[in-house]
Amino acid sequence: MAQDRPTAAELLAAIADFLREEATPALDRAEPRLGFQMRVAVNSLAILERESRLGPAADARERARLAALLGRDGTLADLNRELARQLRTGERDERDDALMAHLEATIADKIAIANPKWR
Repeated sequence: MAQDRPTAAELLAAIADFLREEATPALDRAEPRLGFQMRVAVNSLAILERESRLGPAADARERARLAALLGRDGTLADLNRELARQLRTGERDERDDALMAHLEATIADKIAIANPKWR
């Protein structure tokens, strides 16, 4: 059973903040290599936090777009397999405006989770 507060996303954000603001600067001074590894860990925690917070809605949007694009319902995994099959067989390609709009929206959601500063 999940707790009401703090949420998983809030816990991940708090851990990342502590490590970023307090632990990493101390490590940078004492052991630069460990400071670098800490920054990698902090970035990983930040991705997990965004995935926890933004991932379910992004997945729902992707599934809805795929269902509309393919004209059928199914799980996200099933719909993605069908789209991959259609791409492999040449049933769909980059000339399909609906496909390209779907891919752009999906990539935007993935970037918002992986590295929101990239945009």
